[in-house]
Amino acid sequence: MNNFWALLVAMAVTTYLVRVIPFALFRSKIRSKFMRDFLYYIPYAVLGAMTVPYIFYAGGSVPSSVVGFAAAFVMAYFKLPLLLVAAVSCVCAYITGLMI
Repeated sequence: MNNFWALLVAMAVTTYLVRVIPFALFRSKIRSKFMRDFLYYIPYAVLGAMTVPYIFYAGGSVPSSVVGFAAAFVMAYFKLPLLLVAAVSCVCAYITGLMI
């Protein structure tokens, strides 16, 4: 149980530091357009870097995952609703997995 509390405190401190350090470093408004744009897109880049590789191994079959990803990519390119994109890509991957 002592190990649990030590890990919980370590996680809390590191999570808190990640949120506090930017406030400590940037006291005034960031004027650089490059830096503002860079900081704006970081969450999207991290989310993409964490999500996209997992997509290809989540279905158990890489070819069916590629078909689902391609379907989602095309539908998202045409700005269709998120629920529809997710549902159709899952169905495409499932049907492809059944055919393989």
